[in-house]
Amino acid sequence: MINDIQKDAKERMAKSIRALEDELAKLRAGRAHPSLLEGVIVVYYGNPTPLTQVASIGVESALMLTVKPWEKKMVPDIEKAIRSADLGLNPATSGDVIRVPLPPLSEERRKELIKKVKAEGENAKVAVRNIRRDSNQHIKDLLKDKSISEDEQRKAEEMMQKLTDSYIHQIDEILARREKDLMEI
Repeated sequence: MINDIQKDAKERMAKSIRALEDELAKLRAGRAHPSLLEGVIVVYYGNPTPLTQVASIGVESALMLTVKPWEKKMVPDIEKAIRSADLGLNPATSGDVIRVPLPPLSEERRKELIKKVKAEGENAKVAVRNIRRDSNQHIKDLLKDKSISEDEQRKAEEMMQKLTDSYIHQIDEILARREKDLMEI
Protein backbone atom coordinates (compact mmCIF):
# COMPACT_ATOMS: atom_id res chain seq x y z
CA MET A 1 0.00 0.00 0.00
CA ILE A 2 2.76 2.44 0.93
CA ASN A 3 4.63 1.51 -2.25
CA ASP A 4 1.54 2.35 -4.30
CA ILE A 5 1.26 5.75 -2.62
CA GLN A 6 4.95 6.47 -3.26
CA LYS A 7 4.73 5.30 -6.87
CA ASP A 8 1.69 7.53 -7.46
CA ALA A 9 3.45 10.50 -5.85
CA LYS A 10 6.56 9.93 -7.96
CA GLU A 11 4.51 9.83 -11.18
CA ARG A 12 2.60 13.00 -10.26
CA MET A 13 5.82 14.84 -9.31
CA ALA A 14 7.40 13.83 -12.63
CA LYS A 15 4.33 15.26 -14.40
CA SER A 16 4.87 18.54 -12.53
CA ILE A 17 8.46 18.64 -13.82
CA ARG A 18 7.28 17.99 -17.40
CA ALA A 19 4.64 20.71 -17.10
CA LEU A 20 7.29 23.16 -15.87
CA GLU A 21 9.57 22.30 -18.79
CA ASP A 22 6.68 22.76 -21.23
CA GLU A 23 5.88 26.20 -19.79
CA LEU A 24 9.52 27.27 -19.84
CA ALA A 25 9.89 26.14 -23.46
CA LYS A 26 7.32 28.78 -24.41
CA LEU A 27 9.49 31.55 -22.98
CA ARG A 28 11.96 33.06 -25.40
CA ALA A 29 15.65 32.63 -24.56
CA GLY A 30 17.29 34.74 -27.27
CA ARG A 31 17.16 32.22 -30.11
CA ALA A 32 14.31 31.15 -32.32
CA HIS A 33 12.45 27.98 -31.43
CA PRO A 34 9.09 26.78 -32.83
CA SER A 35 7.69 26.31 -29.31
CA LEU A 36 7.58 30.12 -28.95
CA LEU A 37 4.45 30.12 -31.12
CA GLU A 38 2.80 27.04 -29.60
CA GLY A 39 0.42 29.07 -27.48
CA VAL A 40 -0.83 31.18 -30.41
CA ILE A 41 -4.51 30.60 -31.19
CA VAL A 42 -5.88 31.29 -34.69
CA VAL A 43 -9.56 31.59 -35.62
CA TYR A 44 -9.98 28.87 -38.22
CA TYR A 45 -13.45 28.62 -39.78
CA GLY A 46 -14.90 30.29 -36.70
CA ASN A 47 -13.16 28.00 -34.21
CA PRO A 48 -10.17 28.91 -32.03
CA THR A 49 -7.41 26.56 -33.17
CA PRO A 50 -3.74 26.24 -32.12
CA LEU A 51 -1.37 27.65 -34.74
CA THR A 52 0.42 24.29 -34.99
CA GLN A 53 -2.79 22.77 -36.42
CA VAL A 54 -3.13 25.25 -39.29
CA ALA A 55 0.51 25.85 -40.26
CA SER A 56 4.02 24.49 -40.00
CA ILE A 57 6.52 26.46 -37.95
CA GLY A 58 10.19 26.39 -38.83
CA VAL A 59 13.44 28.05 -37.80
CA GLU A 60 15.07 30.03 -40.62
CA SER A 61 17.92 31.41 -38.50
CA ALA A 62 18.78 32.06 -34.85
CA LEU A 63 16.55 35.16 -34.87
CA MET A 64 13.91 34.22 -37.47
CA LEU A 65 10.93 31.87 -37.43
CA THR A 66 8.92 30.98 -40.52
CA VAL A 67 5.25 30.07 -40.53
CA LYS A 68 3.84 28.30 -43.58
CA PRO A 69 0.04 28.06 -43.50
CA TRP A 70 -1.53 25.02 -45.09
CA GLU A 71 -4.15 27.27 -46.67
CA LYS A 72 -3.05 30.50 -48.35
CA LYS A 73 -6.18 32.37 -47.21
CA MET A 74 -5.11 31.84 -43.58
CA VAL A 75 -2.04 34.13 -43.93
CA PRO A 76 -3.74 37.35 -42.66
CA ASP A 77 -5.50 35.52 -39.81
CA ILE A 78 -2.25 33.89 -38.66
CA GLU A 79 -0.36 37.18 -38.87
CA LYS A 80 -3.07 38.88 -36.80
CA ALA A 81 -3.03 36.05 -34.23
CA ILE A 82 0.76 36.28 -33.79
CA ARG A 83 0.57 40.06 -33.32
CA SER A 84 -2.24 39.82 -30.78
CA ALA A 85 -0.62 36.97 -28.80
CA ASP A 86 1.33 39.51 -26.68
CA LEU A 87 4.69 37.94 -27.50
CA GLY A 88 6.28 41.20 -28.63
CA LEU A 89 6.66 39.82 -32.17
CA ASN A 90 5.97 41.64 -35.43
CA PRO A 91 5.40 39.14 -38.27
CA ALA A 92 5.94 40.08 -41.91
CA THR A 93 4.33 38.31 -44.86
CA SER A 94 6.13 37.54 -48.08
CA GLY A 95 3.86 35.57 -50.38
CA ASP A 96 2.45 32.61 -48.53
CA VAL A 97 5.21 32.53 -45.89
CA ILE A 98 5.08 34.54 -42.69
CA ARG A 99 8.48 35.51 -41.33
CA VAL A 100 8.66 36.29 -37.63
CA PRO A 101 11.86 38.16 -36.74
CA LEU A 102 12.83 37.96 -33.10
CA PRO A 103 14.19 41.25 -31.80
CA PRO A 104 17.22 41.03 -29.53
CA LEU A 105 16.25 40.81 -25.88
CA SER A 106 16.72 43.99 -23.87
CA GLU A 107 18.03 43.83 -20.31
CA GLU A 108 14.60 44.85 -19.04
CA ARG A 109 12.85 42.11 -21.03
CA ARG A 110 15.37 39.52 -19.78
CA LYS A 111 14.58 40.50 -16.19
CA GLU A 112 10.84 40.18 -16.89
CA LEU A 113 11.39 36.73 -18.36
CA ILE A 114 13.47 35.68 -15.34
CA LYS A 115 10.60 36.77 -13.07
CA LYS A 116 8.25 34.60 -15.14
CA VAL A 117 10.68 31.68 -14.93
CA LYS A 118 10.89 32.02 -11.15
CA ALA A 119 7.09 32.24 -10.87
CA GLU A 120 6.67 29.07 -12.95
CA GLY A 121 9.30 27.37 -10.81
CA GLU A 122 7.51 28.36 -7.63
CA ASN A 123 4.24 27.00 -9.04
CA ALA A 124 5.96 23.69 -9.78
CA LYS A 125 7.40 23.54 -6.25
CA VAL A 126 3.97 24.21 -4.77
CA ALA A 127 2.53 21.40 -6.91
CA VAL A 128 5.22 18.98 -5.69
CA ARG A 129 4.62 19.97 -2.06
CA ASN A 130 0.87 19.50 -2.50
CA ILE A 131 1.51 15.99 -3.83
CA ARG A 132 3.65 15.29 -0.73
CA ARG A 133 0.85 16.57 1.53
CA ASP A 134 -1.74 14.36 -0.21
CA SER A 135 0.52 11.32 0.04
CA ASN A 136 1.23 11.93 3.70
CA GLN A 137 -2.52 12.21 4.31
CA HIS A 138 -3.05 8.81 2.64
CA ILE A 139 -0.31 7.36 4.87
CA LYS A 140 -2.00 8.83 7.98
CA ASP A 141 -5.30 7.33 6.84
CA LEU A 142 -3.62 3.92 6.64
CA LEU A 143 -2.38 4.40 10.21
CA LYS A 144 -5.91 5.31 11.39
CA ASP A 145 -7.26 2.17 9.71
CA LYS A 146 -4.57 0.18 11.57
CA SER A 147 -3.19 -1.02 8.19
CA ILE A 148 0.32 0.12 9.10
CA SER A 149 2.29 0.74 12.29
CA GLU A 150 3.59 4.09 13.50
CA ASP A 151 7.13 3.06 12.55
CA GLU A 152 5.99 2.28 9.01
CA GLN A 153 4.20 5.62 8.87
CA ARG A 154 7.32 7.49 10.00
CA LYS A 155 9.51 5.68 7.45
CA ALA A 156 6.99 6.31 4.68
CA GLU A 157 6.80 10.03 5.49
CA GLU A 158 10.62 10.24 5.55
CA MET A 159 10.73 8.60 2.10
CA MET A 160 8.10 11.07 0.89
CA GLN A 161 10.23 13.96 2.16
CA LYS A 162 13.33 12.60 0.39
CA LEU A 163 11.34 12.21 -2.82
CA THR A 164 10.00 15.75 -2.50
CA ASP A 165 13.49 17.13 -1.84
CA SER A 166 14.86 15.41 -4.95
CA TYR A 167 12.13 16.87 -7.18
CA ILE A 168 12.53 20.35 -5.65
CA HIS A 169 16.27 20.05 -6.41
CA GLN A 170 15.47 19.10 -10.03
CA ILE A 171 13.22 22.15 -10.33
CA ASP A 172 16.00 24.39 -8.95
CA GLU A 173 18.44 22.96 -11.52
CA ILE A 174 15.98 23.55 -14.38
CA LEU A 175 15.41 27.14 -13.21
CA ALA A 176 19.15 27.85 -12.89
CA ARG A 177 19.75 26.49 -16.40
CA ARG A 178 16.92 28.57 -17.84
CA GLU A 179 18.05 31.76 -16.08
CA LYS A 180 21.57 31.22 -17.43
CA ASP A 181 20.12 30.83 -20.95
CA LEU A 182 18.17 34.05 -20.58
CA MET A 183 21.14 36.07 -19.38
CA GLU A 184 23.41 34.98 -22.25
CA ILE A 185 23.73 37.68 -24.86
